[in-house]
Amino acid sequence: MMGRNHARVYSELKAVDSLYLYDLNEKAASDLADTFGATVSSTIENLLRSVDAVSVCVPTPYHFSIAETVLDAGVPLLIEKPICATAEEARRLIAKIPDGLTVGVGHIERFNPIVPEIKKIVQNPLYIEMKRHNPASSRVSGSSVVEDLMIHDVDIMRNVLLPDDGYHLAGSGNRDVCSALFSFGDTTIYLSASRKSSKKIRMIYIEEEEFTIEGDFMAQEIYIHRKPGQYSVENERYVQENIIEKVLVNKQEPLKLELATFLDSVAKGGEFPVNPAQALLNMEICEEVTRCFA
Repeated sequence: MMGRNHARVYSELKAVDSLYLYDLNEKAASDLADTFGATVSSTIENLLRSVDAVSVCVPTPYHFSIAETVLDAGVPLLIEKPICATAEEARRLIAKIPDGLTVGVGHIERFNPIVPEIKKIVQNPLYIEMKRHNPASSRVSGSSVVEDLMIHDVDIMRNVLLPDDGYHLAGSGNRDVCSALFSFGDTTIYLSASRKSSKKIRMIYIEEEEFTIEGDFMAQEIYIHRKPGQYSVENERYVQENIIEKVLVNKQEPLKLELATFLDSVAKGGEFPVNPAQALLNMEICEEVTRCFA
């Protein structure tokens, strides 16, 4: 699924002169190449000799071995999240990254345009809630709902909203439904994730003393609810006046922004915004959450 999406977006980017695909399923690679005007490589080694940068979009259990092969070839790479199947694998992989090589991790929600806008608005959050619920999907195997879905919100929580503070954690659930409650000093954060929902939900809700923020990751919309300026009781009915602001968001496809940023980082020899150290931290927190219900 993600490999097809990456191929589509790369085929649309002006920075891409030629696109190469490799997959163990040669027919799948050939069909995709026909769709997007790409060239099929017969082996991963041939692909790595042909490209200036590569996306690794394989099942999570193979992230370490494939990324290691790419690193040995000295090719800049973007690894789909999670960086590896375990934090221990991630540590071993990070130790193999040569100095100066651009290596990014595809935590796609970091490139959702509502995230930087919310970052600008947030001042002193008292309560943060993020929900990420999905119908069951046959494409996911080998990972719990924490590494599959909740990890996106862990990344936003830890690397965007509260990057420096220590926390306490309580969690419960199973491989398909999970909740986690974090306490960062005076800030309480509640994360929930499910693969059993009949409705797809991607939302963030933040309360501060003077306002509340509501964000929808799918619609790419943000609303700010200001505290009511007037309270009254009319005919035994409670009445309040609220101010609701809709934030102007420049809507973009997150994957297109992510891959364009990756290629720009490679061209400039710079660091990708989601670096392996941050991805490792995300995995460590996810493993901490899963231990709550293991």
